Amino acid sequence: MATDSDQTAKLVAALRTALKKNERMREELDRTAEPIAVVGLGCRLPGGIDTPEALWGLLEEGGEVRGPLPADRGWDLAALRGEGGREPRSAMSRGAFLEDAAGFDPEFFGISPREAEAMEPQQRLLLEVAWESLEHAGLVPSSLAGSDTGVYVGAIAQEYGPDVAGAPGDGFAVSGTTTSVASGRLSYTLGLTGPAVTVDTACSSSLVAVHLAVQALRAGECSLALAGGATVMAGPGILTEFTHLRGLAPDGRCKAFGAGADGAGFSEAAGMVVLERLSEARRRGHRVLAVVRGSAVNQDGASNGLTAPNGPSQERVIRKALADARLAPDDVDAVEAHGTGTALGDPIEAQALLHAYGRGRDPERPLWLGSLKSNVGHAQAAAGISGLIKLVLALRAGVLPRTLHADEPTPHVDWSEGTVRLLTEARPWPQAGRPRRAAVSSFGMSGTNAHVVLEQAPEEASAPAGGAPAGEAPAGPLMWPLSARTPKALAAQAARLRDRVAADPGLDPRDVGWTLATAREAFEHRAVLLGGDRDTFLASLGSLAEGRPDARTVTGRAETERRTVFVFPGQGGQWPEMARELLERSPVFAERIGECGRALAPFTDWSLEAVLRCEPGAPPLERVDVVQPVLWAVMVALAEVWRSHGVHPDAVVGHSQGEVAAACAAGALSLEDGARVVALRSRAVAGLSGSGAMASVALPEARVRADLAGRGEDLHVAVVNSPSSTVVAGESEAVSALVKEYEEQGVRARRIAVDYASHTPHVARLREELLSSLAEVAPRRPEVPFHSCLTGAPVAEGELDAGYWYRNLAEPVLFERTARALLADGPVLFVEVGPHPVLGSALLETADSARVPAAVVGTLRRDHGGTEGFRASLAEAFAAGAPVDWTTVFGDGARRVDLPAYAFQRRRFWRDRIAAPAAAAPDTAAPAEDTEGPASWTLPEGLSSAEREAALLALVRTETAAVLGHGGPEDVGPRTGFLDAGGTSLGAVRLRNRLSELTGLEPAVTAVLDHPTPEALARHLRELLDERTAPALPALDELDRLEAAVAPGLDDATREELAERLRGLLRRVDTPAAPPTDLDDADDDQLLALIDQEFGIS
Repeated sequence: MATDSDQTAKLVAALRTALKKNERMREELDRTAEPIAVVGLGCRLPGGIDTPEALWGLLEEGGEVRGPLPADRGWDLAALRGEGGREPRSAMSRGAFLEDAAGFDPEFFGISPREAEAMEPQQRLLLEVAWESLEHAGLVPSSLAGSDTGVYVGAIAQEYGPDVAGAPGDGFAVSGTTTSVASGRLSYTLGLTGPAVTVDTACSSSLVAVHLAVQALRAGECSLALAGGATVMAGPGILTEFTHLRGLAPDGRCKAFGAGADGAGFSEAAGMVVLERLSEARRRGHRVLAVVRGSAVNQDGASNGLTAPNGPSQERVIRKALADARLAPDDVDAVEAHGTGTALGDPIEAQALLHAYGRGRDPERPLWLGSLKSNVGHAQAAAGISGLIKLVLALRAGVLPRTLHADEPTPHVDWSEGTVRLLTEARPWPQAGRPRRAAVSSFGMSGTNAHVVLEQAPEEASAPAGGAPAGEAPAGPLMWPLSARTPKALAAQAARLRDRVAADPGLDPRDVGWTLATAREAFEHRAVLLGGDRDTFLASLGSLAEGRPDARTVTGRAETERRTVFVFPGQGGQWPEMARELLERSPVFAERIGECGRALAPFTDWSLEAVLRCEPGAPPLERVDVVQPVLWAVMVALAEVWRSHGVHPDAVVGHSQGEVAAACAAGALSLEDGARVVALRSRAVAGLSGSGAMASVALPEARVRADLAGRGEDLHVAVVNSPSSTVVAGESEAVSALVKEYEEQGVRARRIAVDYASHTPHVARLREELLSSLAEVAPRRPEVPFHSCLTGAPVAEGELDAGYWYRNLAEPVLFERTARALLADGPVLFVEVGPHPVLGSALLETADSARVPAAVVGTLRRDHGGTEGFRASLAEAFAAGAPVDWTTVFGDGARRVDLPAYAFQRRRFWRDRIAAPAAAAPDTAAPAEDTEGPASWTLPEGLSSAEREAALLALVRTETAAVLGHGGPEDVGPRTGFLDAGGTSLGAVRLRNRLSELTGLEPAVTAVLDHPTPEALARHLRELLDERTAPALPALDELDRLEAAVAPGLDDATREELAERLRGLLRRVDTPAAPPTDLDDADDDQLLALIDQEFGIS
């Protein structure tokens, strides 16, 4: 039998279960009614309005936009206007039309010119305003790739181009003109995986799209949404049709709710908002412009006509939206009405508003009524989103703009039925003890109605950028990074920013830099402006915009998939007080120097920091046992500074003693073992002082080795830096004699400030000492690949033992070979981590020889060892493509500000519905593809392999331009992927077939996709050509086998014997051919050999 305590326990458990269930239900209810934040806006309206700020400027002025029918769309304007005594086909002779509706920047979106021409302009506009809305929201568009972001677009089919049957056979007609593709194309372009929905409910399309986005966000179908719409009248059919229906205002004005209302003035627009749940916006620190409290959509049903508005249905949708918002009618201050200016529609809408909002309302707090259509006309599918954007701006400004043409209200409405007033003048909009609220209506011709309730954004929470104590900017100059797809766009971007900064003296330079760095995409063509105040930046922006050089601006081009390699130099870059300023101003550098100093302490009798500060009594850098440990510490600390700024190596390489720092940076040596190696080895090397010399020679390794042959053991090749830079070491007198010989021959050669012969057998006497003193070194598995200059290859785990560090001192530095190995995998950014750059020329020369794009940046420079010098190098690294952690640069306290959107480089793309009359618009930007196939092409005889590849590259670029619709090969970047340039799989096959026909080669059907860039494809074609034309030379096969058999670890005797035999073979190959007996068949070399023989010239 259950006890009272048992019953009590069961009751408590049941109550807990019920409470938890109730809590879950309440959470679910709250989630389904959660306010949705508007975090970004993008718009395009007539009159050149291309920003929300420009739209608000028009509204503040109480202005309107109208103009003549567009003359650049192939319309028969004479027929539309009724010229020549004909009946006009359009009752509306003026209207609000978008400027440059044919303009588009296809390359920006990875679309070929040929496909761009096939795309109806609404799809193009949606791409642009979506991008701008994301920038306005402070979101980097590429960061959304792969996310569940949804796309909801309102659009009506337009008369663009010929029908599918009559369109050019390029395969783009259906995708270019079908409205369902509008949302999908946006998702595809940005890589979004959430729902993609195109809505066509006529004039309510874009507001219905917003409603669907709100519902999807609340239901968890997406975490972010783009919602909006676009209208571009590609053809005049809608004007003709509504002329027949007597629905157009002759003057093109929408006189919403005015006594003079005489029809709609159709116009064009595009708009987009970025939406997310308010809780998510707050969590992510996104600026909230307004919130959607509620929304609803319904249908007129079987009412008084398919296309006739229905008042009761409008009233019902309003009440549903208020219920969704959990608000009463008098909680809403204003309504942005559908308000088309028709004698039938306006009175019906006004009556519905009076019933839903006006009845029982406090006369002191009327509902204010207005319509954007009075300013910019009726943008049809984009009307709802345009009105919503207007309300967001009004909520933020605290002003209700005036509605035009309504000074005398329509007499067809009994305004006494409720407290509703027309906004015949602009009015202040106070909060009145609660947030400002307004609603927007949009009604479709087929009976679909939408109503959305908006509320003023909540107070912004403080969202610091992070990185430093509150309000403190890290030391060093500010950085303003700009980027664009093309150099021309970069200059235009600079011009836009200059105008923005000049117009607003209150802009904080740090806020501008932070916004540019964190709220804008980083494109290929880059510039970084360095400065400290507004005037400096304005001057640099002017120079960049006008193409003038500027000492404070770093420019560069970021290669795709460029790897970053940290390069640690040997001696030569040191200078007194190097890095002293950084020691004072960079906490990261100072901390790492402190760690290095503690690691060196057991092996040195001097202070690292004392040497860096040049304190009295500190030993000089001229001592090898001082300079090498100090350089090691500086390089290790500088590597940490790079990492703290977001620049991490994909591999490391060290030159000579720089390998010790490289090993520490790679994690292959502990800091303590690195200190042991550099300190004890440099102490041992000090004993070699005066035993030899080294010299740099501007000649290739092979030439130098040939010159050293037969000179005994006095001279050796010690370092191979690049194809034309070799270092020789040996006995001092022998080195001086060699330098003199080279100088007499006009060869650049100079002694190096070292008095011992490093990287030669001359250091053999230190072997046992070093093996003993470094025996405790415990190598680790590298965290990043460590490329050895002893072998040219990455080291294995455990390889960096005492024996390795002796070989690092005694054997040649194969720097060129190692750099080539690093370049073999593609473009590289070499970051020379040292106090002054010394290896840049060698690296660039090697990269040029290997025909691989490379960039080289230093870290500090002589007499510029502080944060200013490092920031300049960081700017160079970013300009070359390195990622940067901008919080380290800007610290805490920087805020995002509104800056100009991307400067699209538009060109004209248009297809007329029918043949245009004589006064037609300019030709389209996309030339027709040669349907008869490519022209003939012949590869000249006698070209080198590189010349053949260059000729094939020119061919590939020419044919790619033809397939994609570019004006010429100059529009096709040599390293731009075919698909990235807007190509398709079918286009790839077409390009392959054209190239096969021209060259006679048979590349694989997938060749264009397997070798996606023109450079890669040209190289592949050259390889195929070489295989077809290569002569059967057994000697070349033997050389291939020889190269495969030669191992890096050959002993000295074998290496010398092999080198001597190869030199003999080289002399035989270089011997001029015997003079021919038939002078008519002789080539130039043979004729010269005959002259030498006959005249005894040797």
